[in-house]
Amino acid sequence: MSKVMNFETVPLAELASKGITARVDRPKPIVLVVDDERVIADTLAAILGRSGFAALAAYQGFNALEIALANRPDLLLTDVAMPGMNGIELAIAVRKAVPECRVLLFSGQATTAGLLAQAHEAGHDFTTLQKPLHPTELLARISETLEVPTTI
Repeated sequence: MSKVMNFETVPLAELASKGITARVDRPKPIVLVVDDERVIADTLAAILGRSGFAALAAYQGFNALEIALANRPDLLLTDVAMPGMNGIELAIAVRKAVPECRVLLFSGQATTAGLLAQAHEAGHDFTTLQKPLHPTELLARISETLEVPTTI
């Protein structure tokens, strides 16, 4: 046997007159995580998803660009060294398509210094994090970049 429960409905205007305001949560910031190593992209996306972000994972630059065009991320978090479109090319393309998108690059390879120098000479400055990324440091940098509180 189920019991029917009735709840009283109170108009928002009545609440406002009593000094009570409705809490409106901000939407979760969208972070697009890109790495050609699936386990890294998926792990970072899972960490971000459990920490208050809407995280999307992609495994190569061209697919990531398609995802960015469809979902307009607040932040692109991408590996630099990837086959096909590298992370710097991706960052430039995403910024062109979604100018308000912030970018954090990460790399574990010393060979990316030349790519970063070329981007800098072309007028693109990106913050680069070194692999391996500790989750606490990563969340702090993302929260700082997006100017949102960290939730762990």
